Amino acid sequence: MKMKIALSTAALILLPAMSFAAGCNYDKQAMSCAAGTVYDADSHSCIATTT
Repeated sequence: MKMKIALSTAALILLPAMSFAAGCNYDKQAMSCAAGTVYDADSHSCIATTT
């Protein structure tokens, strides 16, 4: 019984730590532009397309 408690405690401690180690991707959100425009990574904005 003590082994089950020890393993459960270790799992509960390690799982959140592993998720923090994986990191967050808050800065990698997709941007959608209006029709007729495309996203320009240099200016970080939508620009009109020329045909």
